[in-house]
Amino acid sequence: MTQFKTAFTIFLSLIVEAFPFLLLGVMLSSALLFLVDERRLLGLIPKQPLLGALAGSAIGFLFPVCECGNVPVARRFLLQGFPPSVAVGFLLAAPTINPVVIWSTWTAFRGQPEVVVLRMLFSLIIATGIAWIFSAQADLRPLLQPGIVRLMPKPEREKPGRKLEGLDPESSNLLAGGNFLIGASGKPMRLDESSWEMTQIPQDIAKQPWSARVRLFFDNALQELRELGGMLIIGSAIAAIIQVGMPRDLILAVGTGPVTSILAMMLLGAVVSICSTVDAFFALSFASTFTSASLLAFLVFGPMIDIKSVGLMLSVFKARTIAYLLVLAAQLTFVLTFLYHTID
Repeated sequence: MTQFKTAFTIFLSLIVEAFPFLLLGVMLSSALLFLVDERRLLGLIPKQPLLGALAGSAIGFLFPVCECGNVPVARRFLLQGFPPSVAVGFLLAAPTINPVVIWSTWTAFRGQPEVVVLRMLFSLIIATGIAWIFSAQADLRPLLQPGIVRLMPKPEREKPGRKLEGLDPESSNLLAGGNFLIGASGKPMRLDESSWEMTQIPQDIAKQPWSARVRLFFDNALQELRELGGMLIIGSAIAAIIQVGMPRDLILAVGTGPVTSILAMMLLGAVVSICSTVDAFFALSFASTFTSASLLAFLVFGPMIDIKSVGLMLSVFKARTIAYLLVLAAQLTFVLTFLYHTID
């Protein structure tokens, strides 16, 4: 009974801690309906794969969301037709490459400024590297959930003057949430779940009255919150169960060597699922036991891949895609932090 109460307390704490940031990400995602012209933004993204991956990772600085709020925004980028490298780079970098996390890490490790700098640098290198690898996949659709694929515009064909199929140059309809299909006319059609009927959505959101635009904003936000909120609850429940079933003493016992300490803190970062805005204070409690390299492993790997965020990612990516992300992020994190340990 005591373990159940502990697990339930951890579960509630994860939900309370993560939900505001998930809500922030959903609101930002919905705000893109009105604030972002996808044609202009797409035009600013470098076409070169490596530069595109770097741009996607750096965009996270403009969207101060953690690993709970980055998923809806990354999903919105995919629906807007952004290159896969941009969406993947943002997904992995946004939890740490943003002003809020930089400030909180500096507050916790003010006496070790190298931890703050290296956390940002390693996160940027890993996110950009993985996004660059994913840029080799010209069409990301085989790696995405079918529901996301149905909402995405078709890939652009390399023909002069050819428009992006599924996107009306006068509208941003595919930015809207909910379920959509491409109708016979080539225009996006919305599937109304309450009546299971297809209805045409407005062709130019910017010209719609404010009442219609506000309604669309809240409809989109509620749709995404319903989808991602369920994943958040499942991921938080799994994280709470594992935390209770895996005593911290077990992790501490294997954290004495340079290799095992890094692996132990990476595992801890994935299991405890602490929000990236506050995880620096949690890591600080291990400063007397673990090396700076292992603390960096916790601060870099945890925000990218943890149990809670994996639950959210499953609403966008297939399981094997998340496995690729996990393996690549783990390998790069270990290599960079171990190199730092040997130099330090």
